[in-house]
Parts: sequence; structure tokens; C-alpha cells
Amino acid sequence: MDRRIVRMVDMVVLFVHGMGRSPMSGWPMLHHLRRGGLKATSFGYMTSMESFHSIQSRLVERIVAVAATGHYIVVGHSLGGVLLRAALNSLPATAIRPHHIFLLGSPVHPSRLAQRLKNNILYRALAGDCGQMLASPERMNEVGALNEATTSIVGIRGIAATRSLFGEEPNDGVVAVSEASAQWITDQCQVPVVHTLLPSSRCVAEIIREKLIVDEG
Repeated sequence: MDRRIVRMVDMVVLFVHGMGRSPMSGWPMLHHLRRGGLKATSFGYMTSMESFHSIQSRLVERIVAVAATGHYIVVGHSLGGVLLRAALNSLPATAIRPHHIFLLGSPVHPSRLAQRLKNNILYRALAGDCGQMLASPERMNEVGALNEATTSIVGIRGIAATRSLFGEEPNDGVVAVSEASAQWITDQCQVPVVHTLLPSSRCVAEIIREKLIVDEG
């Protein structure tokens, strides 16, 4: 058997969903990756019940447990990507680092949508501390960059409801391409998908798989 395929079979993918979603939101993508030979697992949280720091602490423990099993990659959708960056930058020095990081529509700068909604009563109740964090330039900046190979996959199929927020700038209806861009990101892929459907998109799964094949080649 091809040694490259053996290494992919031995690799685990940890998926962290976005705000207001659940681990099930990534099932179509994870199913496709499983068919490609990877083992898949998810991490769940509730923004209405937990602070950003509390979720981050639990995620650090989960990553350490996954890392103890061998090679792994992480995939974070939206807020999930922010949580992953914060957790990875808090890992113990002895923990194995991920082989590759994939951020799906995940802001690395303050979210314009979160800034617009931060004082909305319903948004504050459902998004909690995490929603306020996404709107804060200071807190978003504190999350920091990553040193590992990082691929940002961003949607460019905007929606009418948020068109006034982004104007002509490419966006997925929730996050603009510029909000998901940074110099430390290794590469960026743009796909014709709306924000909510990024973790269930087959083309996103194909991009992840192709990147891993290149990495292992």
C-alpha cells in the first residue's frame, strides 16, 4: 500500500463547529474525509452557557487527548476556528502540534456583523461572551497567529440580508474575505458557498483532502 495513504489513514481530524451550530453541522464533510481514510471526531460547546475562556480550556484538554493518539489535523468553522487558534496557542509545550489547520469562514479580525449586533438583546443572550469577543478588536488580537501550515477556506456567495454590511467586498453572508485573511495564513481558497454551509460542503472536504495529499507527498 502507498505509504502516503497509510499516513492519512492514521491521521485524526478534529472538527470544531461554529456559533449556534452543533458537531452534526460538519457531518457531511467528515463523512467524506472518513471515506478518504481519515478518522474523525468533533468538539461541542454552547455559547449561551459558557464563556469563551471556559470553552477554550475544555478544547485544550480535548486537543491534548487527540494529540496523544498521534498525527492529527484540526478544522474550525467560524467561531470554532477562533477557539482552535486560542486553544492551540495555549497548548502545553509537551503536546504534539497539529499537522495542518483548516479555518472555514473563520474571522481573524473583529467581525463586522458581531460589532453591529453586540448590543442586541437576543444576540447577547444566544452568543454570550463569545459574541462579545468576536466584536472586540483587543480580544481578537490577543488570540494570536499560528506557526503551523494554515489554510483559510472562505465563502464568496453573499446573501441579500447582509449586503449593506459588506458592499461589494467578497463575503459569505457572515464573514468578509478580508476578515478571514492574514499574512501568517499559509494559503487561502475561495469557494462559492454561503457561511452556514461551509462545513457541509463537498468541495470544502475535497480541498482539505487535496491539501493533505500534497502535505504527505
